[in-house]
Amino acid sequence: MAVRLQYENSSDIGVFSKLTNSYCLTAIGGSTNFYSAFESELGDVIPIVHVSIAGTRIVGRLTAGNRHGLLVPAGTTDQELQHLRNSLPDTVALQRVEERLSALGNVIVCNDHVALVHPDVDRETEEIIADVLKVEVFRQTVADNVLVGSYCALSNQGGIVHPKTSIQSQDELSSLLQVPLVAGTVNRGSEVIGAGLVVNDWCAFAGMDTTSTEMSVIEAAFKLQGGDSAAVIGEMRDALIDNWA
Repeated sequence: MAVRLQYENSSDIGVFSKLTNSYCLTAIGGSTNFYSAFESELGDVIPIVHVSIAGTRIVGRLTAGNRHGLLVPAGTTDQELQHLRNSLPDTVALQRVEERLSALGNVIVCNDHVALVHPDVDRETEEIIADVLKVEVFRQTVADNVLVGSYCALSNQGGIVHPKTSIQSQDELSSLLQVPLVAGTVNRGSEVIGAGLVVNDWCAFAGMDTTSTEMSVIEAAFKLQGGDSAAVIGEMRDALIDNWA
């Protein structure tokens, strides 16, 4: 199931929220609609934690995590850390990371098994990612962009990458991640996938500007609907080509 929503007037919901298979983080101070959209889909299944990180609301860009753990930047206050510890399930490891590239959500993208990271992250950070999130870590770029977390969205079912990612690069990333990848956009043509989309294994939330074609590609890529995802994506591509022809 894929749902559209916005945070205040912004469709960049991936900036203000973080979604995994065992918890969901949302920024404090948004409208009730933003929270109720998450609660209606997730409320009975995983905890939804209202939080600030380092005094800011951009929780999706500053944190990285999966069902095993959550990484937060060095600027996170003790009070914020304690609130997270109290709210997250006991099985989720929480770790503060001393890393120069402190917007962890921009430089790390992961599912429950594999992580892609910015080529310049510290060796120590790479080890922490592997230990806390229990993943294999690969230093990679997406369509020659080092901000892998901004230009890719990933679950255990599939992934969406920057629309200019070459077929060869998609195949290479797909074999590393062991999930099928699709090149696509969100929010009516935005290349910044990570900012406009949060996803886990059974649902996705996209920005309000996302078109129905983009939503269909998202649902197919992450196997969120019945039917054959390859056929759906093929139909979408044919429809787009017909429109331009």
